[in-house]
Amino acid sequence: MKTKTMLELLTLSSSLYFMAKDTEILDRIKEYTEKGKDNMNAFMSNPEFDENGNELEFIDRIVAKTHQLKEELNEKIEQQVVNFYKKINIAHLDEIKALNEKLEKLDATVALLEARINHLES
Repeated sequence: MKTKTMLELLTLSSSLYFMAKDTEILDRIKEYTEKGKDNMNAFMSNPEFDENGNELEFIDRIVAKTHQLKEELNEKIEQQVVNFYKKINIAHLDEIKALNEKLEKLDATVALLEARINHLES
């Protein structure tokens, strides 16, 4: 009898836990919805104009905003990749090019020094 009661209490407590989690998720969804609605209202209330001074239509504004967000996302991704390379000490393409240029300059300097030494020896 005690085992049955313990199982029922455990089942009840887990059900209450999941219901509380569902409530928390619904509250977050509601909060995000309100923020999104406020952002959309702010977006719609401010008219935007093209190069000729004509007001952009809703779809055109969405397309322009999408392009802007795409560019921002690409910049953030690029920055994160560079930071990741630095963290794990993988040479980035720019660093490799710079090192190759330094190596070429050093090779040229060594060649000049060898030529001077040969000239001084003779």
